[in-house]
Amino acid sequence: MLNGIWKRTCAAIGTGLLLLAVGAAPSFAQAVRATVNGEAITDNQVAQRVRLFTLEGNRGGTSAAIDQLIDEAIMIQEARRLGITVSASQIDTAYLQVARNIRVSKEVLDQMLQRQGTSVQTLRDRLEASIAWNSVVEQAVVPQVQISDLELDQQAATRATASESFDYILKEIIFIAPGGQGASGRTGQANSYRSAFAGCDSAVELSLNYTDAAVVDVGRRHATQLPDAVAQELAGMNVGGITRPRVTDRGVSMLAICEKAQANDLTFIKNEIRREAGQDAMKGAADEYLANLRSQARITRN
Repeated sequence: MLNGIWKRTCAAIGTGLLLLAVGAAPSFAQAVRATVNGEAITDNQVAQRVRLFTLEGNRGGTSAAIDQLIDEAIMIQEARRLGITVSASQIDTAYLQVARNIRVSKEVLDQMLQRQGTSVQTLRDRLEASIAWNSVVEQAVVPQVQISDLELDQQAATRATASESFDYILKEIIFIAPGGQGASGRTGQANSYRSAFAGCDSAVELSLNYTDAAVVDVGRRHATQLPDAVAQELAGMNVGGITRPRVTDRGVSMLAICEKAQANDLTFIKNEIRREAGQDAMKGAADEYLANLRSQARITRN
């Protein structure tokens, strides 16, 4: 349910990093720009974060940098309170993922940051906070997020289409063409088979008239377990019907209906809604958790 926050950070950085060649950054005095529960955020940290924003194409300035650093300080402090630590190897892995996202080596990423006057540690600090917060959310927020089954049933019922209201017992007829090679010729044979098809009971016997044709018992499948196009085609057929040939990685495939019954099984639709709703609920709960921590924190800005 929960995608790692540091992965989203890596993706965002990978999308936004720009190759900018500039001179070395000037040195900054270590004046304190803000404190979070007594922990200082220096003007050097702020300046470095603004440079990182520039690399990402983010127009956020000093104020946005301070806000982000305050949030990250709160994240690290909460992780510490919960006994969560982030190892150097975890940060290394996340840093390498940023490089992979933009298809460069770690060394090239180092150089890109340095050319912009941004220290490698600035990016590593952000990744550390993201990894720590991800663990906080998993430990403290996930157990609190609940989704009502009744609500899921209601949403699934409105999302279900007519073609998703059937239960089938199916056989697959495959005209073997590994990797799709020779599929055009096999499609012609499949159409010949389809025109002669007289039901599942004679499916195997009919296949013996063709070279490299196989009949596979698919078994029971609900429409929601099938690709939409296949489900829609099957919905318009009766028992004994067979779908049009489709090219797959194994060859040319058709599905034959051996049994068909009305069955409003919403399990698979519910699972998809549960996943989507869970992600939305998780993000909302995590944002609320952070906002609450921030409201309780002793924050000063200079």
